[in-house]
This record gives sequence, C-alpha cells and structure tokens, in this order.
Amino acid sequence: MKQNIMLRLKNNSISYLISKRGMTILLVSFFLLSFTVIVSLSLGEFKLTPYETILTLLGYGTDKQHLVIFNFRLPRIITAILAGSALAVSGAIIQGVGKNPLASPELIGITGGAAAGVIAFLITFSDPLSHTLTVSIHYLPFAAIIGGLLSGLIVYVLAWKNGVTSLRFILIGIGIATVMQALTTFLMKASPTIYHANEALTWITGSVYGSNWQKISTFSIWLIILFPIVLFYVRHLNVHYLGDEIATGLGSSVEKQRFVLLFLSVCLASVAVALAGAIGFVGLMAPHISRLLVGPSFGFLLPVTACVGAVLVVVADLIGRLAFAPLEIPAGVFTAAIGAPYFIYLLIKSQKN
Repeated sequence: MKQNIMLRLKNNSISYLISKRGMTILLVSFFLLSFTVIVSLSLGEFKLTPYETILTLLGYGTDKQHLVIFNFRLPRIITAILAGSALAVSGAIIQGVGKNPLASPELIGITGGAAAGVIAFLITFSDPLSHTLTVSIHYLPFAAIIGGLLSGLIVYVLAWKNGVTSLRFILIGIGIATVMQALTTFLMKASPTIYHANEALTWITGSVYGSNWQKISTFSIWLIILFPIVLFYVRHLNVHYLGDEIATGLGSSVEKQRFVLLFLSVCLASVAVALAGAIGFVGLMAPHISRLLVGPSFGFLLPVTACVGAVLVVVADLIGRLAFAPLEIPAGVFTAAIGAPYFIYLLIKSQKN
C-alpha cells in the first residue's frame, strides 16, 4: 500500500508528496483542537452542554447563551489559539534552525525582548493622569516585534563565529533572555505611569483574560500574513537537516535562509507576546510532541505543531478558569509548570546522548 500521495499542479510543473499518515495525524489534531474548543466554551460558571454550545455557535442559542459564548468565552479561546499556534510554530522553526531540541522563543530571549518592547511602549505612551494609552493599541505589535528583533539580533551576532553553532546559540540566548527579563522588571518598577499596571503584571505571566474582538482583529491580521509566508519558506529547513555542506551543494544559501527563518520566527513569537503575553514553554513542548507524531519533515510538522500549541494554551486557560474559581490563574502559570520539568528532562536526556 502506498504511504504517500503525489499531487501535481500546473501541467506537472509543481508537485507535492503528501504523506497519508501525516494527513491523518493533521486531521486528528484539528479534531482534537475543535473538541477542546467546544469543551472550553461549554464549561465555566454558566455551564452549557456541548450540544447547546454547538447550537449557539450556529445561531440557535438563547440570548444569554449567545452573550456568554460570543462576548466572554470565544474571544479568549480564539486568542489562545492564535497565541499558542504562533509560539509553537516559532519554536519549531528555532529548533530547526538551531538544530537543538532545547531551543524555544522564551529560552533564547525572543519573548523576553518582545515583552520588554511592549512594556517600553506602554510606559512611553501612557498618560500619567488618566492612566490610558495616548496612541492606538494597533501600534503595539510593532513595539513587540522591534523588541523581539533586537533581542534576536543580539543573540545572532554574539553567537556568530564563522557561522552559528547550536550550543553557542542556546547558551547566549539564555543569557540574553535573563537580561531581557531583568530589563522588563526594571521598566515596570521604574515607571509610575505604566498603563494598567496590574493588567501588565498578569500579561507578563501570560494570560488571555480580557480578550475582546477588537484586540483579535488588531493582531490576527499579522498572523494571517505571517503563517502562509512561513509555510512557504520553511521547506528550506528540510534540506538543512542534510548538513550545511550538502545543503550548500544543492544550491541552498544556508546562512541567508537561516536569517530569514529566524526573522519570521521572531515576528511570530513577538506578535503572540503582544497578543497574550509571555506564555512560556509552548514553543518548546509543542514541536517535540508533533515531531513524535509526524516526524521531522516540516511539511506536516508545522501544521500539527500549530494545532498542538493551540490545544496546550486553550487547555491551560481552561484549567486557569476552573481550578481555583472564582479566582482566575493566568494560562502561562500552567504551561510553565509543565514546561519547566519537561525542559529539565530534555536537558538530562541530551546529556546522556
């Protein structure tokens, strides 16, 4: 039985090799994400059955059900999906570029740089009297991307020595991440004018609480643009796994492609941080889980990773809403509680190998 399907387009000028197993796992991952969303929409102080939730989504629910789902729960779930998938895909790219399973946006300072950029933006454009922003929130992604890019550029430059080695890249990244975390704390403590300081503290931990449709529309356009570009360009990483010399021999501009992929990864992680805060370890865990399911080929790895990352954040947010109700715990607390031991496990495993 054939394990792959050949898809040809434009008079056989373009062809794609589609793995049946990869397609099956992708469909299962999407189904799991859909199931998780329905469960999350149904549970809370005002409980609904999955059937009632689906009817409400189709426009047949009561006014109260419609209010609860569309005004309160659905925006935060969509935010969790967008942020989780962006962080997960960013982590998969970083691990592929760095050829290091320990790499992730938060461990090499990208999310820390984006967080520092956001806090600097909030401080600079906060009115000290009214404690509101003096500019549109639409500019916030630019601040996050600038912060993430500066942090990533510093790591890349310091790690460069006749090329970028994975170990040097990770070690310098961890150092820069620590510096960015300290900078973020300093900025928050040094300025009394920061916009909604308590919300900023929750946001730093990583939370989708308080999401709304305006916020989603502001940030989703960035991800709608970035995801297709990443899916198109990431095919170069499959060649990189053959080794730099072989990839160069096949005509790949290895360093240029790595730089572009890192740029795209930084943009994804930075937008996710601006959208939902610094939700930790999603970019570390999701690619590993997906790689166990579909293997290292990025054709299916990235879509499955996006689904897995979204599931992780949606589930973390659901636990945060229900576990200590009526108190809500940021989703980042639970992803960190799982991700930190997992990182230690990977570290020990890599040393044994």
